[in-house]
Amino acid sequence: MSEWKKKRFWKTVSVAETPDGFEIRLDNRSVKTPSKVTLCMPTRMLAEAVAEEWEAQVESIQPETMPLTRAANSAIDKIMPQHAEVAALIADYGGTDLLCYRAAAPVELVARQAEAWDPVLKWSEEELGVALKTTTGVVYVPQPEKSIHTLNGLVHAMTPFQLAGFHDLVSITGSLIVGLAVSKKFLSVDELWFRARIDESWQEEQWGKDDEASETAELKRLSFHNAAKFHFLSSDRNYL
Repeated sequence: MSEWKKKRFWKTVSVAETPDGFEIRLDNRSVKTPSKVTLCMPTRMLAEAVAEEWEAQVESIQPETMPLTRAANSAIDKIMPQHAEVAALIADYGGTDLLCYRAAAPVELVARQAEAWDPVLKWSEEELGVALKTTTGVVYVPQPEKSIHTLNGLVHAMTPFQLAGFHDLVSITGSLIVGLAVSKKFLSVDELWFRARIDESWQEEQWGKDDEASETAELKRLSFHNAAKFHFLSSDRNYL
């Protein structure tokens, strides 16, 4: 569909298996992406979840309630034509990963970052073969060439649909390692979100919660969960 503000014009939503994957159909007509490409999913699990978003529309199409559809459009229209470029963009986060840049003070924050982030970096080294250096402050620290190479390989191996979800996991947190930890189910999505927000949580404790900031944080949390869901369903895996 090229116009998001249209009223609901269909009665039935279905998933049709085709040689190319699983299409979303409205009254047995294929849905199109904004670029006029058939909205076709790589797995039935993802297709059924996207179909549920279309079924949930009542009077008019509300894009903000259709995060999986938007991600699928992005995978087809934006990532498929430039898979290598998008993968490289995401992989670049490994060179400046959030978990590697630590506070120098106060000691309570230093300890909290270490408690939350060190186990994730240890998992990365032991399970992925990716060892990363940590530093204090924001001065750039080069990472081992072998680790960067491995990270690049892991990201480039993902399909366009997997990348669509993975991109948001990484960009929202600023951490490629957190994104991979979600993908590999090292910890729960909620737990990894909590660990990625150590700095923000600390600031809230020191200065109190701000309504606008809290609302923004909640929107990011929901986007993080939606990205994880899309990534897992694209791989034919259960979300939770």
